[in-house]
Amino acid sequence: MRIAVMGAGAVGCYYGAMLARAGHAVTLIGRAPLVEAVQAHGLRLESAAFDGVVALQASTDAAAAAEAELVLCCVKSGDTETAGAALAPWLAPQAQVLSLQNGVDNAARLAQALQRPVIPTVVYVGTEMAGPAHVRHHGRGELVIGAGATSAALAAMLTEAGIPSEVSDRVAEALWAKLVINCCYNALSAISQQPYGLLVQVPGIKDTMRAVFDECTAVAAAASITLPDDLWDATYGLARNMAGQRSSTAQDLARGRPSEIDHLNGAVVRLGREHGIATPVNHTLWSLVKLLEAAPR
Repeated sequence: MRIAVMGAGAVGCYYGAMLARAGHAVTLIGRAPLVEAVQAHGLRLESAAFDGVVALQASTDAAAAAEAELVLCCVKSGDTETAGAALAPWLAPQAQVLSLQNGVDNAARLAQALQRPVIPTVVYVGTEMAGPAHVRHHGRGELVIGAGATSAALAAMLTEAGIPSEVSDRVAEALWAKLVINCCYNALSAISQQPYGLLVQVPGIKDTMRAVFDECTAVAAAASITLPDDLWDATYGLARNMAGQRSSTAQDLARGRPSEIDHLNGAVVRLGREHGIATPVNHTLWSLVKLLEAAPR
């Protein structure tokens, strides 16, 4: 299958590498430093099961998606409309588009920009860029794909490539559950620059996470979103299952790049205001990350 990955960060590079290893023709679309490194040396994938160089194509130009049968959109939430505008002139009529992004509204926003359907997809993976063309995998990797005419076939293809995937007609709830987990970890990891395993060992952090969690679930309930009964256990358990992972927000701040905090804790703050739900802990974490983003580098 001809596959384009729009947004070759840690998530895009991981899934692109996995698909290329499975024999698919993958093109990464990303920033010049990564593209030049991939073109020169290939992409190094480092994981528990594999550590080696994967050969694939790379480009800085969205036109590289022109012949793609499948496009994985992995850009940051703040870049969704820009990515959609860049892709729109090049997508083939039969191309399928998956939104592999944080937040709860990216698929709808991308569909609006592309003027075509986009399948929302929930991503559960721990990754980081350890170098210009070096992606390090910390754990997990499964996907939950929104129901659609081609979703079952795509899930089967991805699973065969070593990416466990399932189709769900409740993907909105799954995206919300992922949002809650992100709100509990991302800002705290970013502010402290600590991985999840060390984060939760600090006195008071578990209580802070629980306060964030309770605000998020109150807002979800007001928005008529049903969340899993065991979501708190799954959230806190992430520190054990992905102890070495630093959040994507932490990685963005460390590189001096804008984060997705407006679409994580910031989204909960906005929705809370709309529904009359107080969200002081989420507001504090959101404002502190914004302060760090604005600090001179």
